[in-house]
Amino acid sequence: MRGPNQRVVGIIGAGIGGLAAAITLAAAGRPVLVLERGPVPGGKVAAALLGGLAVDAGPGALSLRPVFEALFAAADTSLNQKLHLTRLPLLGRHMWPDGSRLDLPADSAEAGQAIGDFAGPAAARGYRDFMARAAKCWAALEKPFLTVQRPGALALGAQAGMRGLLGTSPFGTLWDALGEHFADPRLRQVFSRLSTYVGTSPLVAPATLMLVAQVEAGGLWAIEGGMARLPEAMARAAAAKGAVFRHGADVASLRLAGGRIAGVTLRDGEAIDFDQVILNADPATLAAGHFGAAAARAVPPMPPAKRSFSGIAWAMAGRAEGLDLPRLTVFHAPDAAAELAALTYRGRMPEHPSVTLWAQGRHGVQPAPDGREGLLALVSAPARADSRRLDQAALATAEQAAFGAMARAGLTITRDAMAVMTPDDYEALSPGTGGALFGPAVQGWQAIFSRPAARTALPGLFLAGGATHPGAGLAMAAISGRLAAEAAMAERI
Repeated sequence: MRGPNQRVVGIIGAGIGGLAAAITLAAAGRPVLVLERGPVPGGKVAAALLGGLAVDAGPGALSLRPVFEALFAAADTSLNQKLHLTRLPLLGRHMWPDGSRLDLPADSAEAGQAIGDFAGPAAARGYRDFMARAAKCWAALEKPFLTVQRPGALALGAQAGMRGLLGTSPFGTLWDALGEHFADPRLRQVFSRLSTYVGTSPLVAPATLMLVAQVEAGGLWAIEGGMARLPEAMARAAAAKGAVFRHGADVASLRLAGGRIAGVTLRDGEAIDFDQVILNADPATLAAGHFGAAAARAVPPMPPAKRSFSGIAWAMAGRAEGLDLPRLTVFHAPDAAAELAALTYRGRMPEHPSVTLWAQGRHGVQPAPDGREGLLALVSAPARADSRRLDQAALATAEQAAFGAMARAGLTITRDAMAVMTPDDYEALSPGTGGALFGPAVQGWQAIFSRPAARTALPGLFLAGGATHPGAGLAMAAISGRLAAEAAMAERI
């Protein structure tokens, strides 16, 4: 029998979760082979090349910096050595069809002042009370839940203290909680994005998701060169500790022997033996049998009604003129209730969607010499691509609505090159998900206890990624990778 340091761990997928698992295992001296079907690491964060300009496919900024600092430290290096980070002074700009605009600073005190100037003293007080409540949520859930192997409800209550948990209003919805703090419907729209960040409607998301506001208050960082530099640096750190990477390795199925994982078979027929496997993919794909019928029982199936939102994304190389854009701008729908009702209850595209626009030339990524920059516009969409495809007419309507909203706000976008990703495309990348971008939706207070954990029902198989515990987002995916690696190292074989 081979000792723990001789057991070969296969990692399927070089997304953030898989890379974090690779660093953790390799730093502990475990043999690791990472199989990635794409040409570069990064998964959803990898950049696309459009018209000679790299456009981040996974826009955003780095939060929870200590999570990544700990990962790089485990690999005997530092985050600062690998990446140049710039703290963003602005969380984002919010614009409405009536011409109103709110620039939301990253600093909480400055944000309170900006909100007061925007909507009055009562709104500023509501914001301060809201942030105090968000801090309480974070304090109650961070150490006893978010950064450890997923406990059950009773265990969480014992660790966090039931009084602390009840203080976070776990049984109410985020939408209702926001109404307690913000009488201005525009501010309710602004902070309802805390749930759409993880692909869930605020109408059904638990109020505890307000903890995302506390995460943002801790700082957001842009990465020089774009977000795709993060997975590249993580892959180099893992390789420096001995992890081996194979790109263009498309895993077709998981192999079992004696009731446990035994290895994988690639799409080209090659079989590779592993003692353990960490799957950095949506568990819904596994449950739907797309890694083989024998392994499908490792996790329960994901009902379509429990999926997070999908999206339609337009990645562009071009120019944005007419507005002095920050890195993130949100063009809000005129009627938030109508938009949310269409997505949440009818599973349909809203007639007037909110549009999120990332401009990469603002903080962290320099425009091309000819003035072009990477732009990415996104609208939420239902994750129903496996049962109801988005036809060309619907796509054209969504594009007209999105770009029309930006144009009416005064923004002109020249598109020299463009790539469009729809729910159908996301479903093709992760079959069985309907195109869901964030795994299971966080619906109701019990949702955090039903999200797949690192350990599965199949011995030797572990899960990592934004669709598993503790949740969606770069930092949460990295935590999931560390937890998967730790669970694998703790398994007795």
